[in-house]
Amino acid sequence: MRVIGNIIWFLLGGVEVALLWVIVGVLAAVTIIGMPWARSCFMIAKVAVLPFGKQFTPVNQVIDEDHLTLGSLGILGNVFWTVLAGFWLAIFHTVSAIILAITILGIPFALQHVKLARAALAPNDVRVVSFYK
Repeated sequence: MRVIGNIIWFLLGGVEVALLWVIVGVLAAVTIIGMPWARSCFMIAKVAVLPFGKQFTPVNQVIDEDHLTLGSLGILGNVFWTVLAGFWLAIFHTVSAIILAITILGIPFALQHVKLARAALAPNDVRVVSFYK
């Protein structure tokens, strides 16, 4: 089912969703301050192409040491990110999820948009974990 979901997602809009994340990542990479968020945008773009079988896990569950995004500097950066790009990406994914959830067949795809919307609000605080290797 994961393969079928990824194929349908890819053919019906996954490329466009990933392209949106790449564009935001390139815009973030233009500034030196935005580089950590650009890296996260590219990571999320890879998930956005084929999202089934992958999940986002909080960074503190994946990395044992203190991570830059877990401190006060990371919180401040996430506030700026949320205002400048994260909120708008989350709105896009939420609206897409609502539209897809209207139909029964669209519910699994709506859940993928919800997953991407959550990651949009604080992309540096998550890492991708695959269900299957």
